[in-house]
Amino acid sequence: MHKFVMPKWASDRVVARQGAHSVHADVPASRTAFIVVDMQNYFMTPGGPAEVPMSRDIVSNINRLAFALRQAGGTVVWVRTLFTERALREISHFHHVLLRPEAMRFRSSALAEDAEGSQLWPALDVHPEDLIVRKERYSAFIQGASDLHAQLQARGIEAVLVGGTMTNVCCDSTARDAMMLNLRSTMVSDCNASATDEEHASALINFHLFFGDVLNTDELVARYAAEPAATRVAAE
Repeated sequence: MHKFVMPKWASDRVVARQGAHSVHADVPASRTAFIVVDMQNYFMTPGGPAEVPMSRDIVSNINRLAFALRQAGGTVVWVRTLFTERALREISHFHHVLLRPEAMRFRSSALAEDAEGSQLWPALDVHPEDLIVRKERYSAFIQGASDLHAQLQARGIEAVLVGGTMTNVCCDSTARDAMMLNLRSTMVSDCNASATDEEHASALINFHLFFGDVLNTDELVARYAAEPAATRVAAE
């Protein structure tokens, strides 16, 4: 797992701006969703061309936080990246310019709806009441990517926790766009994984400086365990 500690200089700037290190604790669990991004075989299988090795190390934390939020009345969302013909048409630059032809063909095949690569990693603790959302772009919230925003609005969600892989790509993109849609966004430092410690840290620091909270699994599990039952009911 990535070793990460928010540097003091970054924390000091955040506190100077917003008055506290964390400002989303007043949103009850029942108004909160844990969005888990791209924890799929394509990104997690050992030796695969798109493997993010650290992604396997965060599974236990993701499961623990998902359990804690569910128990407190919150919503858990599993987001799957998929290749579709619509995505090929609408973001052709990504497929034909930013990817070599052989990489594009492999990715497109591996992330098809029914392909093994597009399925959620089997060690994830997915429950029947959880949402499973398909997305076609890096951010799950950008226009044309998915129906995630509409589903969260229908449930009265006001805050999101974001985990998954990669920290600095789809997770960061999703968390930033959530903030710009007026959702109070938190990146969960030890529920995110990237290719290197440096990329992971850079994304979390920048997110905290400008977009939202950065907390770890222990902090959030403790928050929801301590939430009064009356608060959970009143918020529903």
